Amino acid sequence: MGKDVIIACDFSSGDETIGFLEKLGELRPFVKVGMELYYAEGPAIVKRLKDRGHKVFLDLKLHDIPNTVNKAMKVLAALDIDMCNVHASGTTEMMEAAARGLDEGLEKNRKTGAGMEQRERPLIIAVTQLTSTTQERMESDLLIDEDMEKVVAHYAYNAMAAGLDGVVCSPLEAERVHGICGENFLTVTPGVRFAGDAKGDQARVTTPAMAKELGSDYIVVGRSITGADDPKAAYERCVADFVG
Repeated sequence: MGKDVIIACDFSSGDETIGFLEKLGELRPFVKVGMELYYAEGPAIVKRLKDRGHKVFLDLKLHDIPNTVNKAMKVLAALDIDMCNVHASGTTEMMEAAARGLDEGLEKNRKTGAGMEQRERPLIIAVTQLTSTTQERMESDLLIDEDMEKVVAHYAYNAMAAGLDGVVCSPLEAERVHGICGENFLTVTPGVRFAGDAKGDQARVTTPAMAKELGSDYIVVGRSITGADDPKAAYERCVADFVG
């Protein structure tokens, strides 16, 4: 996978999601299914999107004891997803269990002839610090008295050591992550807005062009596209600014 724009489909139903995507005409962008949509629709929404030709990032941010996350990943391995994630703060052991669960789930599906014989493991990435988190909140709420960039880089190193493919971070930390983990270690970066758009609940934000300059591999864009008067034009502008 190369650089790409992932649209955050933060809708409350499958019909609302498909209705939005129909506004993009023939385009079939990479899409993110988050907790709201997945909890409303379940695995069926993944099938609907894949049947339309979309790549799917299932953004459930698993965070639990290693055994629980391992078992959950075995279940998610049966879905035709392209990317999934966990919280890096769940520890290296938990991330290792997650990656192992995906492998074990895929192997089980292959042996049972579930029609997934040719599938590769979905990309698995770890959330470092949410882009809504500021330095002040990290220190006061989480009691982490380190620089944000240092914390993100440390979490990224742990994710790499656990065998994951990359991390979710702000574009502002992408260069540091690549410097420590290598250029092939993916940085998937939300908190991306067009200049002048409202930040909403995000704190560490950039434009698509800035994210490209800072070295992001994927950007996740929601309201700047989903809330635009012309979503297709907004998406195409985003791709032009980020991918070129």
